[in-house]
Amino acid sequence: MPELPEVETVMRGLRARLEGRVLRRVMAHRPDLRWPLPRDLAERMTGARVTGFRRRAKYILMRLDNGWSVLLHLGMSGRMLLGPAGRNELAPHEHLEMETDDGWRVGFVDPRRFGSVDLIATEAEDTHRLLAGLGPEPLDAAFNVAGLNAALAGKRTPIKAALLDQKIVAGLGNIYVCEALFRAGISPQRLASSVPGARAARLVPAIKETLRDAIAAGGSSLRDYVQPDGELGYFQHAWRVYGHEGEPCPACPGPPACGGVRRIVQSGRSTFYCPRTQR
Repeated sequence: MPELPEVETVMRGLRARLEGRVLRRVMAHRPDLRWPLPRDLAERMTGARVTGFRRRAKYILMRLDNGWSVLLHLGMSGRMLLGPAGRNELAPHEHLEMETDDGWRVGFVDPRRFGSVDLIATEAEDTHRLLAGLGPEPLDAAFNVAGLNAALAGKRTPIKAALLDQKIVAGLGNIYVCEALFRAGISPQRLASSVPGARAARLVPAIKETLRDAIAAGGSSLRDYVQPDGELGYFQHAWRVYGHEGEPCPACPGPPACGGVRRIVQSGRSTFYCPRTQR
């Protein structure tokens, strides 16, 4: 599933091409994805001008001048195709297409149909059922050491599971939690309640730095994910522990001096960490 850096990269690509443009043509080619599409989706979008974009967690919000926001979620395999208008044939699994007044076309492709598209009154974005209750954005000032200390106090779950809880912090996913915990020198198996204090003071900047580095690299390209212009992200080449089972981590010599990066399974997901440097 695309994580926060990939969603941020997609949003920026859409904003660069669509902001300020009028959607002269919108077509939905099926009535549902993960959930039913609004029946009047194409009608409300057609003729509207795109006034701006916002990302909330792993959701993209495209704001229109008619008071509506289009909520987009890429799901497991969704991606946005961006190119000149005029192509007649749809891409495989292309479920929504938009054309702008300056001759550009955006298609939402989702083979597995775990993505979603919805309409929300712009003034009520944060009350939508998918957005209400989300924690702070990790790149915002509201995500800070004091707030994380309070959120983790008394939690008897592993810190990795706590960071994947969208009510504690919004938008973090498996890859970037592994990478941030490595940078902070914290074991993913450590109880969350033991992190407040000095460890949280290392963890907050580690999360922010990891995400900023990933966004600067265009995200990590895993299977279906590409940027809207078709380019691949490159942050996977900078992973320090994720996907490196048995290899030396950047902070220790690896085998035979130690066991190298270890892979364990937590809550059904692969966790990669260095047992020597992460405590």
